[in-house]
Amino acid sequence: MPRIKVAIPEHVSFEATIPVRITDLNYGAHLGNDALLSILHEARLQLLRHFGYTELDMGGASLIMADVAIEYKGEGFYGDVLTLRLSFDDVHKYGFDITYHVLNQNGKEVARAKTGMLCFNYQERKLMALPDEVKARIETKA
Repeated sequence: MPRIKVAIPEHVSFEATIPVRITDLNYGAHLGNDALLSILHEARLQLLRHFGYTELDMGGASLIMADVAIEYKGEGFYGDVLTLRLSFDDVHKYGFDITYHVLNQNGKEVARAKTGMLCFNYQERKLMALPDEVKARIETKA
C-alpha cells in the first residue's frame, strides 16, 4: 500500500499555537496519534472562531468530518509548543478541506494532515450546500 502524502499549500489561512501536554504522550513518551487528532480539532475550532464561525454554525450550516489523513514526519514531546499552519483548500459545493502543517518550536516538521469537511444539517441528517457567503469568505483565504 502506498504511503499517505499530504500536500501543504503555500498560503496559510490561520496559525494556531498549542503546547504538548503530558496527557498527550503515549507509551513511547512521544505525542500519540489520538492526541494529535485532538490537537488538530482544537486548531480547527480556533480557525473557525477566527472567521466568526463554529462547527455547528458556519453561516447556517453545520460541519461534519468526511475524512482525515495524517502523515507523520517527526516526534512531538512534552513541553513542545506546536505551531499549526492551517489552510482552506479544495473548496467545493458541499464543503472544503483543511490542511494542517504541524511544526515544533524549532521549526522541525512533526506532521502534515488534512480533514475533509462537509456541510451537514443535523436535524434533517443530510448534506447541504456550503453557504455562498462562507464560500466567498474562505475562498479569499484558500
